[in-house]
Parts: sequence; C-alpha cells; structure tokens
Amino acid sequence: MPLIIPEDIPAFRALKEYAFIMGQKRAKSQDIRPLEVLIINLMPIKIETENQILALLANSPLQVNITLLSTATYIGKNTPKSHLDKFYVNFDSIKHKNFDGAIVTGAPIEHLEFEQVKYWRELVAIMDYLKHNCTSTLYLCWGAMAGLYHFHKIQKIPLKEKLFGVFEHFWVEKDLLLNGLDEIVKIPHSRHSGINESQVATNPNLKILLQGKESGITALKDNKDFFILGHPEYSKNTLESEYQRDLNKGLPIHKPFNYFDSQENPILSWRSSASVMFSNWLNFAVYQDTPFILES
Repeated sequence: MPLIIPEDIPAFRALKEYAFIMGQKRAKSQDIRPLEVLIINLMPIKIETENQILALLANSPLQVNITLLSTATYIGKNTPKSHLDKFYVNFDSIKHKNFDGAIVTGAPIEHLEFEQVKYWRELVAIMDYLKHNCTSTLYLCWGAMAGLYHFHKIQKIPLKEKLFGVFEHFWVEKDLLLNGLDEIVKIPHSRHSGINESQVATNPNLKILLQGKESGITALKDNKDFFILGHPEYSKNTLESEYQRDLNKGLPIHKPFNYFDSQENPILSWRSSASVMFSNWLNFAVYQDTPFILES
C-alpha cells in the first residue's frame, strides 16, 4: 500500500517515478485506516531529509500517512519559510493526538552538550510525549544519541576524528528489525561523536542489535523504541555533498571511506538494507502492535 503525502510537497514529484505514493485526495476515497507516522525533522535542509525518509517509508506494503514536525523554539534558515508554513506543524498543535510511529532525525549539533541545544527542552517534551503517545519511535544519528541520553543516561563522547563513510556491521542479537538482512549490514555514518559503550553494556534495558569494527555499537532497542547511530536514510550522493561542503569551508575532512569507486564515483551499497530495516520497523514494531483506533 502507498505512502500518503500532499500532491504539492516536493517529495511527491521526486518519488513518484520509483516509490508507491498516493496523493491525499485519492487516499480519502479508500476505506482503509493508514498508519499515522510523525516525523520530527531536526536537519537544517529539511526537504532533502524528507525525500530520503519518505522514499524508505514508501517501500512498505502498508498505507502510511505522515505528519512533519519542526521545533518552535528554533527555526533554521536553510528551508524556505513557505515550505515550513505549508507542510509542517509544531508540537503544540499535535500533542493531544496519538501516533502509530515516529521518526526523530539527526542534527549537525554534536559539538554542543545536549542541554546547550536551543531546542533541547522542547525536544525532551516531544520525546516524553512519544513514549506515551506513540507505539514505536525510530531515532536516527544525533536523534539516537539524544534519545539514549534522555531515557537511559548514555553519555555522548567525542571521537578522535570524524566517522565518515559507509561501514560494515554485524549482528549482535537477533531481532525482527533485522529480519531478512544479510549478516553483514552496511550503513553510512557522518558523525563526530559516539556513545559510552560501557554504559550500554551495563544497562539491562538496552539490547544491542548491530555493531561495527570501525563504527562501534550502531543499532540498539529498548522495550519499544529503536536507536540507529548511522544514517541508513542517506541517498546516494549525500556523503559526497557533505564532503564537498566541508572542503569548501576549509574544514579538516577526509574522503568518506568505502564510498567512492576507482573513478571517484559514489557507490550506493546500503539502500536495500535500509529499505528492509524501515519496512521491518513499520511492520513488526508499529503495525503489529498499534491499536486499530488511535484514541486521543
């Protein structure tokens, strides 16, 4: 079944050639209750992140209706205000509702302590709300670090150098999120921080799913939510764009590992794994457990 999005959002045109999507007008004529998924988009270039996440949600056989949320306490300047006004809501407008699933994205603010982030208090309120009003939440990259810190007191620690590229991960424990994946799972990373793995090891409420030799613990879960420290949602050229951006800014950056071929062309090697993980999350963690009627 399709992902339901507005006909005039940029992702509709971008995805219609290769993903199963449906406009809101068409969806209203069908007698099916779609899954209600809230996307808390913390990335500065929101349209690009929308397209990446929606493309993965659209690969599921389930009908999904999405709501996009941005923070009210901090509004970035990299997305047109007209786009935010038209397609995004703030927390106050939806905090009385329930959702089947939610996704919290990363954010390029790793150099800050969590409490120094301008919208931290608002994000804490959102995360607490999700624990009680959402069947399952998928936290990505910095969002995963924030969720692990808030709920499980797992500290964020700086890395000696940026973890940048596409890395291999192996299964640590079996889980339905990994169902159908190969034993070696490739995931892109683009981060300056990791997590205190000794704190994870002694936390009985966390289950480690994926770990990598270079990337360390990368995917975890608690009783209802998932935390992925990488960027499985990244499109083919995202790492290349980030590399060129940092070069242009004169920042110290190395080429993303395991990403370019011998002709310096990016290779998309993680898409099938990302698609399986997102579909598994929607099916096993959201659809199988969510009630048919979402009571407010």
